[in-house]
Amino acid sequence: MSANHLPRALHSERAGGTPIAGQQTGTYDSAFLKACRHEPVPHTPVWFMRQAGRSLPEYRKVREGIAMLDSCMRPELVTEITLQPVRRHGVDAAIYFSDIVVPLKAIGVDLDIKPGIGPVVAKPIRTRADLAQLRDLEPGDVPYVTEAIGMLVRELGGTPLIGFAGAPFTLASYLVEGGPSRNHEHTKALMYGDPQLWADLLDRLADITAAFLKVQIAAGAGAVQLFDSWVGALSPADYRRSVMPASAKVFRAVEGLGVPRIHFGVGTGELLGLLGEAGADVVGVDWRVPLDEAARRVGPGRALQGNLDPAVLFAPREAVETKTREVLDAAAGLEGHIFNLGHGVLPTTDPDALTRLVEYVHTRTAR
Repeated sequence: MSANHLPRALHSERAGGTPIAGQQTGTYDSAFLKACRHEPVPHTPVWFMRQAGRSLPEYRKVREGIAMLDSCMRPELVTEITLQPVRRHGVDAAIYFSDIVVPLKAIGVDLDIKPGIGPVVAKPIRTRADLAQLRDLEPGDVPYVTEAIGMLVRELGGTPLIGFAGAPFTLASYLVEGGPSRNHEHTKALMYGDPQLWADLLDRLADITAAFLKVQIAAGAGAVQLFDSWVGALSPADYRRSVMPASAKVFRAVEGLGVPRIHFGVGTGELLGLLGEAGADVVGVDWRVPLDEAARRVGPGRALQGNLDPAVLFAPREAVETKTREVLDAAAGLEGHIFNLGHGVLPTTDPDALTRLVEYVHTRTAR
């Protein structure tokens, strides 16, 4: 799919018309958005998942004594944290600082993020009656998101802001398991044992997720990413039958809103084609599959994002550059490529290693 065949909304600003609500003014010609649209870029754009986080001393300082969910609801703090890696590393896009369970908390689900554990749900969803916990999300439920993104758009200037949300399967897994899970046994038991309840759960989560993304786009996000962190636990057949309809519903809901849609999951080498088929414009690839092979699996018409192993950043500089060249060589000839890690920045990563990596990719790929 060439840029000429992307949704018409993505061309509105260039055509000289009024920018679509939510489209960041002045970012249309950014390297990041050009890569999303498969257009020539001045250099390969770079951003990192979890670039705003524990690897940065300035992040730890401003978050000190503030619970994770509380920090996600303070617009000025969200703005500062989101901007920190842009200032320090010179990345080509910012990622909105939040957590995938924020929309669930906003609609009244009794949950908390426990340090060292992750999201913990007080009353897991195991029966049809438990679905009552999940009402529709309204913009008024997350006013702090609208406020923070408005502040960020003013501060970021020509740097695009990526909004994000958790995908229905990953949210469902947290809700059904009651917290993080290695084997997803309760999740799969529900999926296999009561497929109608499972479908209704994911459909409801798709509506909540779509509404959350729409709030971010309306406030000014220039792109969105759907994180399906746990979906690599599924076979392709299970994904197609039991998960893909909900993810596709999310992507359809924001299709005409003028922003690229990115889809990322971990351990999804066998699912890459399906992740694209669900409706993404850009497919994120973890470090397990080389980008040239990922392109073959995804097929034509979509840009790719990735995929340096986050652990490589702990190696000496020369080794980091060698592995980075391997990623860039594998990406040669792709319809569009956004350099990223194959998962999030690890908490003990040296921030200077990230800064050097951005500079290296920019210098090596400068056109």
